[in-house]
Amino acid sequence: MVIAFVLIHLYFRPISVRVVEPAAQEALQVFALGTVEARVLSKVGFKVNGLLRELKVDHADEVRAGQLLALLDSGEQENQVAKALANLDKAQANLNLAKASLKKSRTNLALKQQQSHRRQELKNKDVLAGEEAEVSLAAAQTAEAEVLLSEAEMAAAAAAVKDAEAQLGLSREVLSQHLLVAPYDAVIIGRHKEIGTIMQAGEPVFTLVNPCTVWVRAFVDEAKAGYIEVGQPVEVRLRSLPGKRFPGKVARIDLESDRVGEERRIYVTWCDCPRDFHLGEQAEVVINSGLLDKVVLVSETLVFERDGSSGQIWTLEQGQLNKRRVIFGQSTLDGRLPVIQGMPEGAQVLAALPSGLRQGRKATVQSGGTP
Repeated sequence: MVIAFVLIHLYFRPISVRVVEPAAQEALQVFALGTVEARVLSKVGFKVNGLLRELKVDHADEVRAGQLLALLDSGEQENQVAKALANLDKAQANLNLAKASLKKSRTNLALKQQQSHRRQELKNKDVLAGEEAEVSLAAAQTAEAEVLLSEAEMAAAAAAVKDAEAQLGLSREVLSQHLLVAPYDAVIIGRHKEIGTIMQAGEPVFTLVNPCTVWVRAFVDEAKAGYIEVGQPVEVRLRSLPGKRFPGKVARIDLESDRVGEERRIYVTWCDCPRDFHLGEQAEVVINSGLLDKVVLVSETLVFERDGSSGQIWTLEQGQLNKRRVIFGQSTLDGRLPVIQGMPEGAQVLAALPSGLRQGRKATVQSGGTP
């Protein structure tokens, strides 16, 4: 009888439990793993075929926009330019001859027209025979035709000059393509050819990177990607510099996720990018997606019958234990879940699960709750 009384007393007596103390403020963070990449990366080469004659820069050099990088042998093309220049001089000379011929024809036409006009007046006064007047008129008409012919010849000569100018411009443009220049301020991260190589049009000689466009491409689990927005602050940690932290922000979120890995690609720009960056280096990204004030954080080990964002936890409500289903928000990096819905006023979450837990059992709070 005494044993039964003791067992009943033990079964119904209040137990002492520890509860979770609300955090005054908690940062919500998302972890992502990625690599250092560059938004602007170019493999540059010549637009024409030729023999690589000279390299002006090398790997790791910094170059400015328009700076000469390499040259092809251009002797043959220089001769083409000289030939085009000679053809232009010849066409210009022909144009000058046509202009002089036209001026001569117009002068002759004026003279013939004056002679014909005077002879027509003498014919009208019966001083000159009509046949001579007709001959003079024919000569004037012939001079007029010669003017038209000279004008046509001058137009053809002017067209020839324009054609020669175009040919010269084309030859010079091809000659300029024997020079490889930097399209923008860049760092050379790769040299692919050596002096003496026979180059084909389009073959890369250098790989350039705009250092101002270096960023981190990272992958985030789709389950946490919904909390990320463009502009959120981040912290970048490089594998080669584990002791340093580089602040940055989310610059872009891809609209298409990885169907196999079920991850979303994000791109992070960062301040104080190291001068000797290395593309492809592994980088860790911690994204600060928000802050929670006065929030109760529950360890995942204390949640049971979890279904998506909801789960059941033990609570202490008005001195009695209760199992309650609540809604959780984004988990913290250390695996705690913030309770965002389902907790009544005054309820407290158990920080540990001692033996003897039973729905409705009375309980008291131990001193010194767990944060």
